[in-house]
Amino acid sequence: MSLAYIGLGANLGDARAALEVAFAALVALPGVEGVRRSSLWRSAPIDSSGPDYLNAVAELRTGLEPLDLLHRLQAIEQAHGRERPYRNAPRTLDLDLLLYDDRVIASAELILPHPRAHERAFVLAPLAELAPGRELPGRGTVAALLPGVADQRIERLTA
Repeated sequence: MSLAYIGLGANLGDARAALEVAFAALVALPGVEGVRRSSLWRSAPIDSSGPDYLNAVAELRTGLEPLDLLHRLQAIEQAHGRERPYRNAPRTLDLDLLLYDDRVIASAELILPHPRAHERAFVLAPLAELAPGRELPGRGTVAALLPGVADQRIERLTA
């Protein structure tokens, strides 16, 4: 079994409900077990406009390969009405494969670790709850990267 981290976010409709349903969908995926989740966090949109986002990170053990997992995440997004009209558009649900073991992948369809994870408080703060010592390959540990995003507005909502 591999260890994967998934970033969850939403800022349209009932974002809290969308994240709860997404967590349930992750738990129900075939080949996934041992799901843990961070608190919910509120963050300001980056390079975009619209309402604040609710964000979280899920840690899961999976037998799925990275691309298969990515496709299943995209299917969950589609089931929640995810549209991609333009980069950083507001969204009903966003599921990002952040890390998959220590794999580094650079393909047309998937880049691991997620190429902007180290720049985003809405990724690093919830990820730090689950794995502060986790290495983002080529970037450093989550805990070491957090001070670099201290200027981004983020608020912890639930434990």
